Amino acid sequence: MTRFSSPGSVSGIARAPASKSSMQRAVACAALAPGDSALRSPSLCADGRAALAVAEALGAKVAIGGDRVDIRGIGYGCGRGARDAAPVAPRILSCGESGLSLRMFTPIAALFPGESVLEARGSLLSRPVTAVEAPLAGLGAEASTNGGFPPVRVRGPLRGGSIEVDAGASSQFLTGLLIALPLAPRDSVLSVPRIVSSGYVELTLRTMAVFGIEVGAAPGFSRFCIAGSRSYEARDFTVEGDWSGAAFLLVAGAIAGREGGALSVEGLSLGSEQPDRAVMDALALAGARVETYPAPGGAASIRVMRSSLRSFDFDATGCPDLFPPLAVLAASCEGVSTIRGALRLGAKESDRATALREELGKLGVGIEVEGDLMRVRGEPGRRGDPRSTRAEGRASDACRGEGPPPCIDPRGDHRMAMAAAVAALARGQAVEIEGAECVSKSWPSFFEDLETLKG
Repeated sequence: MTRFSSPGSVSGIARAPASKSSMQRAVACAALAPGDSALRSPSLCADGRAALAVAEALGAKVAIGGDRVDIRGIGYGCGRGARDAAPVAPRILSCGESGLSLRMFTPIAALFPGESVLEARGSLLSRPVTAVEAPLAGLGAEASTNGGFPPVRVRGPLRGGSIEVDAGASSQFLTGLLIALPLAPRDSVLSVPRIVSSGYVELTLRTMAVFGIEVGAAPGFSRFCIAGSRSYEARDFTVEGDWSGAAFLLVAGAIAGREGGALSVEGLSLGSEQPDRAVMDALALAGARVETYPAPGGAASIRVMRSSLRSFDFDATGCPDLFPPLAVLAASCEGVSTIRGALRLGAKESDRATALREELGKLGVGIEVEGDLMRVRGEPGRRGDPRSTRAEGRASDACRGEGPPPCIDPRGDHRMAMAAAVAALARGQAVEIEGAECVSKSWPSFFEDLETLKG
């Protein structure tokens, strides 16, 4: 599917999409608990549905209706489950393009006797699977990959024990171990010499606590002590708003807010452990006009207005999903901005460092990548700058169908497609986005929601 995105200003009220990170963790816990859990304000994006499909393949019952998902869990724990007879044929767990589902459900599937095969598709087939063989072998299970890539084959049951886990490239496999090991018959100790995106580990621990299991953690998450032979409890759980997706709206308000108006984003928790909440720090460094107001239920309303923006230096090592919206923000700032953490971008849905440089370059955004640093040369006020007259003329021609707009290839990456659409708002140039359906991975209604704000 091809989408056409034109320049324009934005204002009004938008609700943040539900967090697929929060959703998938809650699905895993609810699927393992005995009894009925309700997930409210669920994320029914492609990744959220992938987690639900895996839960069903493991034996949970799922019902989607209205603004909730009901899950009747397997009731695994306290010795239940491991004694079940292994199936004759391997369980097929289809994870779609969800890296979190693939890595998180690998140790969860290892709880069960017999073989499970965790399959992937699309870009996930070429994304490396964090080494799982040795850690699971140390815990009594077996695992193998296709040369470090999906599919992943596991054979349980997981017993527990003491192992070392390297979470220096991704914390998603560690999340799966933390969720699974309390249900193993033996106590476990995890030593973690390196860890990234520790906020997501905290999100995992908080979700587990809601479902009745707490884990002891050393400062910095260097060590976890996990009591075995426990079970989860069914709960009523509200999925958080997604800071990763909302970052695009907040940036849109900062670079293309309507004169005299504001863009308000609702449904976000300022106390969230999602690492991408750091977009608020980046906006402050860039001099954006941001106001926050409390809202019912512990969430907040965040109001952003267009203003003069300055270059900034920001470390996104712990929140690499912010690179696309931050590159768009930096493109509207005075001077050269530096974003650190680019080495983490190679194993995403696309090679995001290269994709941002090449695709946003079609809109005149100057991006250089050197090692771990991304430098973005900004052009503030381009939309109203006399130097942009020819660019605006080309955009007007494109909007009238008299000239082709730049064609952006998001490379199957949902965040690249969103970045292109938001960049077009303030660049004085319409864009054509190929394969725009990739946004369904995290935010199926993104383009419609953005157009509403331009109305």
